[in-house]
Amino acid sequence: MCIAIPARVTAVTGHTAEVERYGERLEVSLALMCEPVAVGDYLILQAQRFAVDKIAPEAAAEAYRLFEEAFGLPPAAAA
Repeated sequence: MCIAIPARVTAVTGHTAEVERYGERLEVSLALMCEPVAVGDYLILQAQRFAVDKIAPEAAAEAYRLFEEAFGLPPAAAA
């Protein structure tokens, strides 16, 4: 089973994006995405290297809330 924490896009350059989640910044490939990605979008990642899906901000906020509740994580800065 895979559990994914949504990652917020902070920059897009060609076929890659910089994303952030709980202070961790990652550079990910957008090669598997079927739709355009923009700064502020929330993505689901596979193996912390590939964006595979975009989710609505409301769904991302709910996922953050559930992770914070289940694992005692501090609140995400901007979900």
